[in-house]
Amino acid sequence: MILTYYTATTMILIAYLLGSIPSAVWIGKKYYGIDIREYGSKNAGTTNMLRVLGRRAALPVFALDFLKGFVAVTIVDLIKYDSVFADGANENWFYILRFLAVFAAVVGHIFPIFAGFRGGKGVATLVGAVMGVNAPLVLLCFGVWFLVLMVTHYVSLASMIAGCSFPLFTLISPKVGHNVPFIVFSFVIAVLLLFTHRKNIERLRAGTESKIYIWKPRHTVADELKKRTEDRTPNERS
Repeated sequence: MILTYYTATTMILIAYLLGSIPSAVWIGKKYYGIDIREYGSKNAGTTNMLRVLGRRAALPVFALDFLKGFVAVTIVDLIKYDSVFADGANENWFYILRFLAVFAAVVGHIFPIFAGFRGGKGVATLVGAVMGVNAPLVLLCFGVWFLVLMVTHYVSLASMIAGCSFPLFTLISPKVGHNVPFIVFSFVIAVLLLFTHRKNIERLRAGTESKIYIWKPRHTVADELKKRTEDRTPNERS
């Protein structure tokens, strides 16, 4: 039993460290020479990367943030080989452990130890983590997110509505609708998304929230940096 507690604690710590990988910060500094946290909404996440540096920068950031959340939760499955869980008992505790891994990964993204505890909102990491818990429900929420985004062009609004639909889909799901820990988890996720988007809510109410048009080309900071480089003389470049 002591070994089980030690293993579980280690997995939660690993989940936090995985979540703390600041992909947006590292990619921004490595390939564009900027700290993404000093531009746009000042969040180290996919949406701000898309807004500031464009799709080419945003796509790998989303992929990495999604992956670190997914891996952080799926590694918890290794504890199934522990004798405490091997016989199928303590199923609720196993769910709770996975939920703790979800929160650890998201907290790591919001407060990354590798980037001065200044991260993003954790949406992509949250999506990847929850995908590791129940993929069908995430796909339903993604459908809601995409629909709202196409209609309103507000990523923040789409994320909040998709997050709030998660408890609804959970309650009507025949697979997890009876699982109390999962139901509680789904409601906490919705509240967490609303909390991390509180500044976006203020901008939406004030009518100052930026819109995102995925298929429409837009001028980005990356374009400006490229233009500045092209405008420099050969001596300045060297």
